[in-house]
Amino acid sequence: MRVFFTLLFVSLFAAVSSFGQPPEAQEMRWIEEMYLAKDDGSGKAGQAATSFAVNDVPIYCVVRLSGASPVTVKMNLIAVAVEGVKPETPVVSTSYKTKDNQDRVNFSGRPDRLWTTGKYRADVFINDTLVKKLDFEIWKPAGPLKSALGFQQKQSPKPKNPTIKRKSAPRS
Repeated sequence: MRVFFTLLFVSLFAAVSSFGQPPEAQEMRWIEEMYLAKDDGSGKAGQAATSFAVNDVPIYCVVRLSGASPVTVKMNLIAVAVEGVKPETPVVSTSYKTKDNQDRVNFSGRPDRLWTTGKYRADVFINDTLVKKLDFEIWKPAGPLKSALGFQQKQSPKPKNPTIKRKSAPRS
C-alpha cells in the first residue's frame, strides 16, 4: 500500500510540474535569430547593435526564420521616449510575405535626414502575432557628424556683407 501511494504521489507530482511550464509558443519557434544592425558600408546589414548614432542611416532589422514555410513578417519601429514625439508612436512600419524556402528577412528604416535622439523599439510580428521586441537607443555623437552619404555636415558661415543681386528690368 505504501508503494502504491508513493507511486501515485510521484506521478501526480510529475503531472503537476509539467503543467507549471507552458509549452513554447509556435510563434517563438519561428525565430532563429533577430537583431538590429548598422550599415556595413556596402549597403547591407552589419554586426548586431543596440545603440546607434543619429547619422546611422539606415538601421537594419534582420530576422532569420527557423522554418522555410511562407509567413508574413512585419516590423514596427516605435518611438518610446523621443523628444517631440508622443510615446509609443510608430515611426516606420513595413511587412514582407516570405516565399517557399526563404528564411531571412532584412528590413531597413530611415528618416528624411538624421534620426532624432531618444529611445526606440522594434516590434516584430509573424502572421500578426507579436514575437519579439528589441529596444535600442539613438544618440548624438560629439563633434561634427558625417551624413549617411558620407559628407561631413557643417554649418555654413553667414556672409559678412551680403549683397543682393537683382535682375534689372528689361528696357522698353
